[in-house]
Amino acid sequence: MTTLEGYGDRCEQLFLAGGTAAVRRAAQEGLDELGPHPDLYCWLALGHAVEDEDDHDDAAEKAFRAGLALEADHLGLLAGYAELCLRADEFDHPGRAARALALSRRLKELGPGSAEADRVAAVERWARRGYWDDLRMNAARGAVATQATVTHARALTDALAKDGTDTALAAARAAEAADPADREAAVRATMLEVLAGPWNAPVRILGRHRPAAWAVSVLLAFATNQVLRQTGAVDSFSVWGYLWLVPVLLVDRRFAAVRKEAEARHLARLEAALATRD
Repeated sequence: MTTLEGYGDRCEQLFLAGGTAAVRRAAQEGLDELGPHPDLYCWLALGHAVEDEDDHDDAAEKAFRAGLALEADHLGLLAGYAELCLRADEFDHPGRAARALALSRRLKELGPGSAEADRVAAVERWARRGYWDDLRMNAARGAVATQATVTHARALTDALAKDGTDTALAAARAAEAADPADREAAVRATMLEVLAGPWNAPVRILGRHRPAAWAVSVLLAFATNQVLRQTGAVDSFSVWGYLWLVPVLLVDRRFAAVRKEAEARHLARLEAALATRD
């Protein structure tokens, strides 16, 4: 029989790893085995809330309410429920949005200066964001994705150049098996399995030199469109030049797909390891 502490630790590790579905499974398993408990309802609700979809938001609210019915002053439940309500659309869910103020006030009364109160304050600032704030956040996410592609492509090409495909792949698989909690080990192993081989050399090269590849592609697109207009091949606007951007876009999608596959693989291994440990 797994203890409440064991289920809580499992949910926390899975949540930090981004395994929202696994968090829900672990929390529900704990509720089924140990019975109703506010901590487990909190994890179940958070596992739904981070999905940011209507059905999951409804399930999260149901779990938050069930937990608060057991312990009305639970800081984690109050903070999570307040965050859910702050993110709710006032037009689609006016009742949920209206509950944010009371929940936030209650949380600050019970735990002023707590980590939960700080988190809700940050969400309140997010809720007041403007158009330019959204642009900055989107730009930041794009920069992170770009850097991830360059970093993984460099690590991949360096490993292949140093050890060769078979040796590099064997080492990456051994590292992944040795520590299921190591996200980067899962990424390296998946990258080597999917993107090794001579036919993937262009993908690796463009990924490693992505900023330069983008710059060259944009210049070629501009020059091609200029030539097409000046020679009379097109009257005014041309999309043909933008075909130079397609290879880099495809490389971005390829690396993003491999990272997504690696995340799923990492979470499956981590969930299995935590369940076995308990």
